[in-house]
Amino acid sequence: MQGGDAEGARRDLAALTQRQPNFRLANLLYGELLASLAGARGSTLIDNQQDPLLQDLTEEARLRTAGEKALPPAGYVPNAILQLDQHHPYFIVVDLPKARLYLMENGKDGEVHLVRDHYAGMGRKGYGKQSTGDLRTPVGVYHVTGWLPKDKLPEIYGVGAFPLNYPNLWDQFKHRSGHGIWLHGVPSDTYVRAPRSSEGCVTMANDDLLALKPYVTAGETPVILSDAVEWLPPDQARDERRAFLARIEDWRSKWSHKDTDGYLAYYGPGFTTDGMNLAQFVAHKRRVNAGKRFIDVQLRDINLFRYPGAGEPMMLAEFTMDYRSDNFRSTTQKQQFWRQDKNGDWKIFREENR
Repeated sequence: MQGGDAEGARRDLAALTQRQPNFRLANLLYGELLASLAGARGSTLIDNQQDPLLQDLTEEARLRTAGEKALPPAGYVPNAILQLDQHHPYFIVVDLPKARLYLMENGKDGEVHLVRDHYAGMGRKGYGKQSTGDLRTPVGVYHVTGWLPKDKLPEIYGVGAFPLNYPNLWDQFKHRSGHGIWLHGVPSDTYVRAPRSSEGCVTMANDDLLALKPYVTAGETPVILSDAVEWLPPDQARDERRAFLARIEDWRSKWSHKDTDGYLAYYGPGFTTDGMNLAQFVAHKRRVNAGKRFIDVQLRDINLFRYPGAGEPMMLAEFTMDYRSDNFRSTTQKQQFWRQDKNGDWKIFREENR
């Protein structure tokens, strides 16, 4: 329609409404186009803005059009992801303000590739979930925990659902409450839901949800629910990744070499872990390290996320850590939260061991 080919648009919309008779926006646009071709004046979307349903459809049309125009150039990387290990062949990014879901491939060449994208709705009150019943979709880094098939769910969830691990460790640290945040489908008599219509879940057409299924692995697939997706050129993403990996490697090396002062310098004011504040943690580590003849720390399976919705520059580093000393050894899953101080230096302010 925007290209001026009214007859081509009529054919496309006729076919689409035949294929998806419950696609309300397509039916509305088809009706408007037929009215226009017949010489009618005015537009339902323009002239009936007091109708809540038409307001929702207008917003859906705007978001769909903007989303399809804003596809990233080939090879560009969403700013929330700096690195994913090869246990995560695919990941999902949802740009909540733009109602757009992106399925990305984590290529073996260190690059990422867009597999597919589509429209997706969110909570009735928008995003930024804080508490039970606030009707908002959370912002953060999550993982799919499983698949719930249609026969285990009420009709409202459509063909199935991917539950997410909300509240995650960061949400719990921030005292956020609520549960049951899923990616799910829609009832069989509906093609999609309005942009803001769920109780906090991310909703999408049933066909779109099923299209994700081959790429999603329970416990592995990351889902980034973002309040501001930016797409970085590959070179910039690579440089930022290398810089942060070097920072983590220096932290590891100083610990392994028993450079306790250098190691502890990476921890900033306000740091907490396992019930300890910074002063308690420093005293504990000095005491432990002083009693070791040797320490060897090795890191693997490193994931780096630029954490969305934090209100300040914040990074999440996830990795498996193998620790070995003369009298102790362990393997742990560690999460480190880093933030940038006013001098531009990155400091760890929260650590979680799983």
